[in-house]
Amino acid sequence: MAMSLSPLQERFILHWGEMGSRWGVNRTVAQIHALLFLSERAITADEICETLNLARSNVSTSLRELQAWNLARVSHVLGDRRDHFETYKDVWDIFRAVVQERRRREIEPTLSMLRTAVLDGDNAAVPPDQADPRDRLTLARMREVLEFMETGTSWIDEMNRLDPKTLIKLLKMGARIQQFVRGPVKPLPEPQAQAAGVLFADEAGEGDAPRHDVPEHDPGQTDAGEGAAAAPPGARSP
Repeated sequence: MAMSLSPLQERFILHWGEMGSRWGVNRTVAQIHALLFLSERAITADEICETLNLARSNVSTSLRELQAWNLARVSHVLGDRRDHFETYKDVWDIFRAVVQERRRREIEPTLSMLRTAVLDGDNAAVPPDQADPRDRLTLARMREVLEFMETGTSWIDEMNRLDPKTLIKLLKMGARIQQFVRGPVKPLPEPQAQAAGVLFADEAGEGDAPRHDVPEHDPGQTDAGEGAAAAPPGARSP
């Protein structure tokens, strides 16, 4: 028997199917997952067929794909021999399942290849100075990629060990963590003299900046007298 869907539910299921094709997932697979997510109970393959107007073979294939992604599981109802299907209702559990499966399918094969290639390069019988320069550069780049991916997978493992509530709190603390990693804010250095030789005013902001085009008075030099005119440029001292 077909399930009764509201216009809002239909809108969500159709959009989830469209986005699934962009995520690299079959449209039908994504629509079935959306239906399982919105359903308040476990449903049978027949109900999925009638509700989404899909062929039984298409539904069976899509359910197997969802099970491979750990996004659908089988449950049984007392008195009913048919398989019923359900999925996670917590979006964080869905996120964890997708991340783990993508890691298994996409990251682990690359990690395995990089580790083997780097190990073979390190254990090569050819002396480093006789190795192909192209291979030396390639190995250096591969080591960078390997280090990056291993760091990322370690972070994923740490996140998966946390419960959703703790993970949400951790994500919301992003700004505080960033400040902690960077350390306390250090005061700016004292402003330096500008190229023209004019210094900034004092901290109180009182008075004009001192002029540096007038020579300072030397206490050890005897004045010629009160109000004496300054010697013209180039004049010799007596």
